[in-house]
Amino acid sequence: MIMGYIKLANYKVISFDKIPSTQTYAYEMIADGRGGDHIAILADAQSAGRGRYQRTWVSHHGNLYVSFIYACEERDARLSYAVGVAIAETLIAFGVTPTIKWPNDILIDGKKVSGTLIEYCGRFVVVGIGINIKTNPTVRATYKTTKLDNYVKITRDELLNKLMRNLDKWRGADFCDVRARWTELAAGLNHNVKYRGEVVELIGINENGALILRRGTRYELVYGDEITMETITS
Repeated sequence: MIMGYIKLANYKVISFDKIPSTQTYAYEMIADGRGGDHIAILADAQSAGRGRYQRTWVSHHGNLYVSFIYACEERDARLSYAVGVAIAETLIAFGVTPTIKWPNDILIDGKKVSGTLIEYCGRFVVVGIGINIKTNPTVRATYKTTKLDNYVKITRDELLNKLMRNLDKWRGADFCDVRARWTELAAGLNHNVKYRGEVVELIGINENGALILRRGTRYELVYGDEITMETITS
């Protein structure tokens, strides 16, 4: 059920109490011609929230679940980093110290507090963001999560307002600035991590948004894949 429409920080916000997925609703808007630049779909809870690779995103009340629609003519691997920096800077503004797990998961004390799903649809891109404020899911023993409430008292609307402004700031920034800030905030740089089950060294990102990994003396560029951000001792 739609709760209302508001204008906030240059966005048209469509607010729901509960829907299956803000991301899916954004897709439906684009498909039937209602999509447009700077539209945000906000939900108090989701019954079928999803993350990358169709993973379930547990979506209880009290957290931030929002999908942003932006005009976008072509895919851009650099967008993930701008979004990651924008979320991290939002948390920093409220006194939290986050790190970024490649490419744009946000961690506090090594535990995931925020995830992002970026999907392209026609002339638009949909950026779905979930941030744990009041609750955090228990996924499995080796997958640690946390919530902002453990560190700072903040309302969802305060968080959303600041996030919108930072998204506009960092999406419009030169990528050299995004890359520099992402590198400062990144978790695991110059450490061994697992990529496709193999131990590699995480070096950084290049000017096109590719992840740079090193296997011995050989360097490898990676787009749109996953690494396991656990420090490997060897």
